[in-house]
Amino acid sequence: IPIFGGLKIHTYGVLVALGFLVGMWWVSHEAEQVGEDPRRATDLVFYIIIAAIVGSRIAHVLLIERDRFLADPLMIVRIWEGGLVFHGGLVGAVAVSIWYTRRHGRSFWRYADLFAPAIALGHSLGRLGCLAAGCCHGAPVAAAHWWTLTFPPNPQGSAPPGLPLYPTQLIESSGEFLIFLFLVLFRRRLRVPGQLFACYLFLYGILRFFNEGLRGEETRYYLIGHQWTAAQEISLLAVSAAALLWVWCGRRRTHG
Repeated sequence: IPIFGGLKIHTYGVLVALGFLVGMWWVSHEAEQVGEDPRRATDLVFYIIIAAIVGSRIAHVLLIERDRFLADPLMIVRIWEGGLVFHGGLVGAVAVSIWYTRRHGRSFWRYADLFAPAIALGHSLGRLGCLAAGCCHGAPVAAAHWWTLTFPPNPQGSAPPGLPLYPTQLIESSGEFLIFLFLVLFRRRLRVPGQLFACYLFLYGILRFFNEGLRGEETRYYLIGHQWTAAQEISLLAVSAAALLWVWCGRRRTHG
């Protein structure tokens, strides 16, 4: 979006920032409801924002644009052009949250449950930024339908112009919002800290695994083999970790 003096505001950056702000509002609102200090919780949001951006950008460079980074190292700071890998951001956010909660004598799992709906809601908005930037696009579809997406030419976006594509950005955005609603509806029924976060990891892992199969970038990156992409493999790890966490929470409740 061009503004005064030739300066441009990138829709991608605006929507990612909006996702963080909405997530911060949710955390502040809910912290008092569960007996946590809202100021302490929102302070953690500040650290999470930094860790999530750094982690997601590093993951993007390592998994997707290594060659471009070697040719142009400064591209790593140009996040307004798109290029954030959510899994890397989640790892960064979890790491800094463990550090923060231990430093201040708080329960990491209580905070994880507090933040889980906010992550889903903020990510839902952030994926709309991917739609605006034309990144994370779907694979081509044989014929146009009411549900396909067609992108105009964009020198910064990776979506092929004029072709009907799977609406992967909208699928993930909508799926994340449904996860948010599910977590909000069931958060009061889960009594053991960590269960709500386990639900989030499990549901998002499934959503990302299947949605990744519809993605259409020309270059696909793999960690183990060529059956699933790196994002799918990480999603399977997230689902497995969520299942183990749920079992662990169940044992804590049993021996309570």
